[in-house]
This record gives sequence, C-alpha cells and structure tokens, in this order.
Amino acid sequence: MSYQNALKTVFFSAWLVTTAVRTATPCAAAAENSPIRASSIHSGNYAPEHAFDGNMRSRWASTRLEDRPEWIQVDFGRPVSVERLVIHWERAYAAEYDIEVSDDGRQWQPVYRQREGKGGREATGPLDARGRYLRVHCLKPGPFGLVSIWEIEFQGEAAQVLAEVRRRAREAEAEAVRPVLDALRNQDVEEIIFALRQSGKDSHWYANFGYFADDENRLTYGPGGKLCRMRLDTGEVTVLLDDPQGAVRDPVVHYDAAKILFSYRKGDSPYFHLYEIDVDGTNLRQLTDGPYDDIEPCYLPDGRIVFVSSRCHRWVQCWLTQVGVLYRCEADGSGIHPISANVEHDNTPWTLPDGRILYQRWEYIDRSQVDYHHLWTANPDGTGQMVFYGNMHPGIVMLGAKPIPNSRKIVATFSPGHGRRDHDGVVTVVDPRRGPDYRGSARAITREGNYRDPWAFSEEAFMAAQGPRIVLLDGEGQATEIFRVRPEEAAAGMQCFEPRPLIARPREAVIPDRSNPRLETGAALLMDVYEGRNMEGVERGEIKSLMVVESLPKPINFTGGMDPLTYGGSFTLERVLGTVPVEPDGSAYMELPALRSLFFVALDENDMAVKRMHSFMTVQPGETIGCVGCHEHRTQTILPADLASAMTRPPSRIEPIAGYPDVFDFPRDVQPILDRLCADCHGPEPTDRGGPYEGGILLTGDRGPMFSHAYFSMTVHQLFSDNRNRAVGNLPPRSVGSSASRILQMLDGSHHDVKATEEEKTMLRLWIEVGAPYPGTYGALGSGSIGGYLENRKVNTDYNWPTTQAGAEVIDRRCASCHQGSMVLPKALSDERGISFWRFDINDPRLRLSRHIVFNLSRPEQSLLLLAPLAEEAGGLGICRKDEDRPANVFADTGDADYQTLLRMVAAGKENLETIKRFDMPGFQPPPQYLREMRRYGVLPADHPDDAPVDPYELDQRYWRSLWHQPRSAW
Repeated sequence: MSYQNALKTVFFSAWLVTTAVRTATPCAAAAENSPIRASSIHSGNYAPEHAFDGNMRSRWASTRLEDRPEWIQVDFGRPVSVERLVIHWERAYAAEYDIEVSDDGRQWQPVYRQREGKGGREATGPLDARGRYLRVHCLKPGPFGLVSIWEIEFQGEAAQVLAEVRRRAREAEAEAVRPVLDALRNQDVEEIIFALRQSGKDSHWYANFGYFADDENRLTYGPGGKLCRMRLDTGEVTVLLDDPQGAVRDPVVHYDAAKILFSYRKGDSPYFHLYEIDVDGTNLRQLTDGPYDDIEPCYLPDGRIVFVSSRCHRWVQCWLTQVGVLYRCEADGSGIHPISANVEHDNTPWTLPDGRILYQRWEYIDRSQVDYHHLWTANPDGTGQMVFYGNMHPGIVMLGAKPIPNSRKIVATFSPGHGRRDHDGVVTVVDPRRGPDYRGSARAITREGNYRDPWAFSEEAFMAAQGPRIVLLDGEGQATEIFRVRPEEAAAGMQCFEPRPLIARPREAVIPDRSNPRLETGAALLMDVYEGRNMEGVERGEIKSLMVVESLPKPINFTGGMDPLTYGGSFTLERVLGTVPVEPDGSAYMELPALRSLFFVALDENDMAVKRMHSFMTVQPGETIGCVGCHEHRTQTILPADLASAMTRPPSRIEPIAGYPDVFDFPRDVQPILDRLCADCHGPEPTDRGGPYEGGILLTGDRGPMFSHAYFSMTVHQLFSDNRNRAVGNLPPRSVGSSASRILQMLDGSHHDVKATEEEKTMLRLWIEVGAPYPGTYGALGSGSIGGYLENRKVNTDYNWPTTQAGAEVIDRRCASCHQGSMVLPKALSDERGISFWRFDINDPRLRLSRHIVFNLSRPEQSLLLLAPLAEEAGGLGICRKDEDRPANVFADTGDADYQTLLRMVAAGKENLETIKRFDMPGFQPPPQYLREMRRYGVLPADHPDDAPVDPYELDQRYWRSLWHQPRSAW
C-alpha cells in the first residue's frame, strides 16, 4: 500500500495546512514561506490557502475589519500574466476591494477596482496584468464585518503556474509528513474509527451529558451521532451506526481489533450507556443500562472495562450539571461498582503499559475551583491513587491522556485555563521521569488550542480531531487533514471526535486486585508527619493528632459560585469524622472508611491546626496505603531510622469528637455563641455592655439579602482563615484554619474581657476547620436569597420593585453626594456594585457597605442604611457626618418622608424573604430540584410531593449514607 496515496485526498491541498495550524492567533498572518498569505485568519479552520485549493467546500475567513483593510495574496514564484479571475465569496463578502499585482510583494499596482460588490460569484476581466504576486485587497466589508472567500479561480498562464505551485507543495508536504506516515506504516494502520456528533451545549469541558439542574428538560447535548470507519487509502467512510436523534461518543478499539466499545445515547433515551459493536457494524449489543450516563470507557487488559459514570449521584460543586467518576465493570457490563470517591469529575481514563489507569481528576479541597484538574493514576481496582502530573501547579485541564508507544511519555490535550468545550486544547507531550511537579516535563506540540482526543503513533506522529476535521500531526505540530465532515453535516453542527486507529494492540500488564469488597474499611500509614515540604518551624513532638475530615458531595447545585454556602470560601460542606493519634516519632496508622473523599488536619496539643491538606485521598475496601509525610516530594524518599511506632500496633480507629455536630450550621451552632459573647457590643442598638456597632462590625443573627450580618461580618473582617477560593495549596504551618483565625484569639479574655468556654471554643474551632459554612445543609442551595444566583445570573431581584425604585431615588438624592468611590451605597437589595459574587478581593473597601450588611431583613428599622444617616437623638448612629466634628443628621427623625421610603424598601425585602424563606426560618422547604434529585436517588419515595415537609439536614445525611460503600461478597 502506498502511504502517499493513502492521503491523496489530503495532499490535493496539503500545502495550505501548515499555515492554518501554526497560526498562533486569529490575527496572525500566514507563514512567511507560504505561497498563500493573508492579513489575518479567523481561526485554523479558515486558513488563506483554502481560497486557492480548488475545493469549494473550504474557505478563507478574516477577522473583523476594524481600522485596517484585510487582504489575501498568492505568490506564483515568477512573474505571470493574469487574464481573468473569478472570486467565489461566502456570505461575508467585500463591498469594496481592489485586485493588485506586484513583482516584489511590497509595491502594489491596482488592476481592478470594485466599489459596489454584491458577493456571490464575481468575475473580473479581461485583465491586462502581470506580476509575481496577486492580492485581493478588501477595503470595506459587507454585512458581516469580515470577509470570507470560498475560492479564487484563474485562467490561462496563472492557472497553469498555480497548478505547478500546488504540485511542488504537495511533494514538500509529503516529505514533511514522512515521519508520520512511517509511524502509520510501522503499525499497519490502514483504517481509523471515529465519532461524529454535535458539540456540547455548555462551554465547560465536562458538561456534555445529562440535564441542567434548574430544568430536567434542558439538555446539555444535541441530536445526531454517527460511529464511522474510514479507509486511509481511498478516504471511503463506512457508517457503522447512525442515529439522527441519538449521540455516539468515546469509541475504543478492542485489543484484537475485532470489536469497538463506545458510549451511545439512543434517540429515544436521555442516557448514554456502554455498547459494543463488531468492526463491520454488526452485532450491536448493550452492556449497561439504568437512569445513568456511562461514558468514556476503556478496555482493561484483564477483560474488564473502566468508564466514567453519573451513577455517583452528585453534581458539580460550582455548576449546574452532573458529575461522573470512575467505575469498573465486567466485560458484559455486570458487576458495576465505583473505584473513585471524587466529589468532582474524573475523566478520560486510559491504561498505561504497566497496567495503571491514567485519568484526569478535578478537585478543589479548600483551594481554587478552576485550577486543579490534572493527571492521576490508579490501579484498575481503584487502589494506589496517586498524582501523575501537575497537581502542585494551578491552571490547565489535562484530558485524553494516552501512552506513547515504546516510550514512558504520554500525550494529552492541555485545555487552557479552566478548560474548553469538547476537551479542546493544545496537544502536549509529558515526560514524567522528573516527577509530577516539574513544569518542564510538558512540551506543546501544537500552538492552537482547538485540538482534542489525541492519539500517539510515536513521539513524532499523532492523530487528533480538530473541529469538523481529523488531522495527522508531526512532532512539530504540522498538520495534515485526513477527513472533514460534509457540508450538510457541518450545517447540522456535526464535529469530529475520538479518532482511533483500527489496529490490534498488545494488552498492558495485568495488576491483580488489591481490594476486598467484603470489608468496610481500608487503612493508611503515615511514616513521619514532620517530613515534607513547607514544614519549617514545626518542632518534633508538636503534632499530637490528625483530624479526619470528609468532603461531602452535592446532590444538586445551581451556580458557578459558592453562594449561599459561604461568601467566597468553600463550595462544599465538610464532615468531621474525628481524630487519630500521631506517635512521638511522627507516625500514624489509621483505619478509614472505604471509598470516601477524606483529608487531614494536623493538630497540636491544644487541638489547633498546624498543617492542612489541600487535596483528598481515598482508600478502597481492604486497601492499606502509605505516605512519607506531609506534602512530601514525590521524587524523594526517606530511610527511617527505625520501625515507625504506629506500625507496632493495629490501626487506630477514628475517635469521634463527642458532643459536637459532624456537619456545622452557622445559625444553629455559631450564632448562639456570638449572641452570648459579642452581639451586645456588635449590634445595631446600645446595651448595658456597649455598642452600638462597635468597631463597625455587626455580629447579630439578623438576616441580609443572602447571609446573616454576623456571618458576612466574620467573613469580610477576616475573623477566620479558610484559604478562600485561591489557586494555592500546601500553605505554611499555622497559616490557615484555627491557628490563623482571629476570632479564637479574641475570646481568651484579651478582647474586652470576653472569654469563651472550652465548649464554645471547640465549636468555633471545628466550624472553622470544616470551611466555616453558613448553612449546614445542601437544601439551602438555590433558595432564600434576594438577588441570588442561577447559572451566574441574578434571580429574585428587586430592581423593578416600586419600593426599591423609590428607595434608589432617595439614595441618589440624599446620599450620593457623599457616598462616592468605594463608599457608594447599594441602590437595591440585589445591588453588588460591581463586586464579584464568587471571586473578589477580601480587602476591597466596598465590602464595608455591601448589600449583605446595610440591609436588615429581620428588623428593617435596624438597617445601617437607616441608622447611619439618622440623628443620634432620634435613635440613629449618626455615622454620616459633615466633617469630623459635626454629624450630618441626614434624617433628623424617623418621620422624614425619605426615611420612611427607605424603610419601606427594606420592609419589602423582609416580606419577600418571609415568603421565599431561608433555611433557618420556620416552614423552610428545599427547592423542588433538590427534592427531585432525592427522589431520583431513592433517598425520598418516588411519589413524595414537593410540598410535603422534610428535614433537609436529616435528608442530607440519608443521601450521604446512601453513597457509602456496603460490604459485599464480590464485585
């Protein structure tokens, strides 16, 4: 078989491709050595060479014409006569343009002018022109603000010379792509398989199955899917499966190349399930079923299958779509069970030559939600979970990772930032030999970030999907197109996904199971808690115990932020399981519940946090794992001087902390402490102990539009330390958690003789260690807020309330002259004044007058909005002042009509809140979507009505327990 002929449909226009894929930005011109250049390129799919390739299905498109013309030019290589040309415009035509020729590419002579262009097919000539270069110089766009050309056709000598240019370019391209072809030849690649389907309906890389939380009829996917097989020598495509209303994804060729495993959503079903089909398109058989989505399967060398599934019954912590984590099943789809306890997504598992599973794991344990989604490995039974590359460094989603044959390296898509739709990113090779933290181990192959699903034939030969086409790539990112969807498929939104060679391949090493499903627990051994990075200043013997904390999955979620769970902090509730002892030599040996997302806080003799883990770990049933120390270097080890003390005894069982809740709720657990110790001074009214509004801090339980005043004040005045939503982990000792929280230091008697009891200090300490949440139930999500958020859009806003509009007019007229800059007042209960609701600067001075603190929806007359401008003689605070010595007395008394207008504005908010109800208000009922999911999970009966009272705290606990591993005889 001739591998040049194998790609003959490609080489017809192959010389165009180099420029398209090497263009770093849409505005960059084509490569200097290309015979075809343009002023700009809309994207890699619209390269300038497409306008000269003889193919009316491909086109060049520019970026928008802003303050400069756009042009496209061809270099014939020598002066030629140009007698006539025809331009085939796409709908984005040029209304005004010139055709120009040049001998040197610098000095141009117009030979044709068009000032009333109408697009379509425009013939020009006869022309009396001669030059080495010709360009179309677009001066004014038509209706779309840019220009795009399907094809430019020549006649006479110019046509003949252009054909010769194409021939030489094809030869050069064939030579350039030879290493790729050699790799295909060496592996006997004659055919490939791939999927066609629509892109996901959401911009996130993971949101491509299931429905959105707010409406189960709002789907993340579109109709139409095909499983295809293509011969490389002829370009012939055989459709193995076509479902106009369904979808096909994630095909995998079996080791013997006789069958294909894939994920398929039938047109009459909302769920993706695993299927197999013979490579000739016969014998379609379904492997999994049920009301779940099973995606991204991979064959295991022992005959079983690993895949990603929504059977885990959880939702993305910061979005409105469902989570999928790693599962395993038998070859026939039986014996399905989870091998991951992630509360966020696992994606794109694949088997390494040594038998381990390589996959993407997303996590944010008290650190940034959008920065840690890197490569991990696990054994096929889920044991031995370990970082492979990247988890110490924020940024980049690493997807579709697969081993490179005859190499220790892997290839993956590095999707920029928080990732792009459909796993689009930069094809990148990673060499893991210098450890998981060495940034230099990753080498980008492509420049553009619109490739996906890479496959490696060698270290210098790859295949990938790129929008509507499939390409081969050499080691420098030079691309050669081997397939493109038909125009009618492109019009229907079809894109290319998961190209795979249809070849037999050797099985990887088989790793025997190390877990025991009959057991309920596993164990973990810590050799020396004092060994590790960033432990400076911690003395031996200082750490006495480890607190075991569990990150709790969400049964539903509604926003990209954390509201109303925290204000800028954690996205999840966390459970205190208890503590285990640390021996004097720093070792600890503990029994842990299997298949739970756990992390540790190292505590001193006073139970204060010394060091906190910002990742999670999991043990499988019967598994014993070990680690060196606290965030130890992965490329180093230690040689213990003696047997670790903890190893001389059975593993410690977790000792619960008696008398305290395991999941904390601010109004229930923390506010009573503040009421006893703090509210007299830090309230809106004077008391015998002090106040009002001491230090500009309110610590009463009065409700604002989303949070209580005390919760908001403690957050923005940084009375506790929780690491917020920051792209940083492995912080220095005592820099986060209880040891770094001012509130605990202020309750020891040093702050105006205020002294908490040991029980109160423990309650506060534990609340801080679990992320300092506001509600203690996920039933509070998506409810109880004025100006809350749904999909990052405000809902239940008051901007159009007559009371708010009247109040805003008063604020403009009576307050705005003084309240400028960072002191601008919110003009509505929903007015954030430009402050991000999820990622803000905690030191932003505007937070002092946030909507969350100036409006009191429990006692409207005690709102700062009213008390600050009200004269002290009338019961106000008199904070608003003409100067340092004179109060402004904006409102001399409460009878002022404008005062009453503002009071009605806040009172309307109280009335609304009493109707919608917050989680800590009598009669609160969780949102119907929360109840819908609880019915779907079997936690509530299927016929449970939305208006039937429930206890969301108890319901959460039942939901979490439903996810716990239950010992069984076999998997």
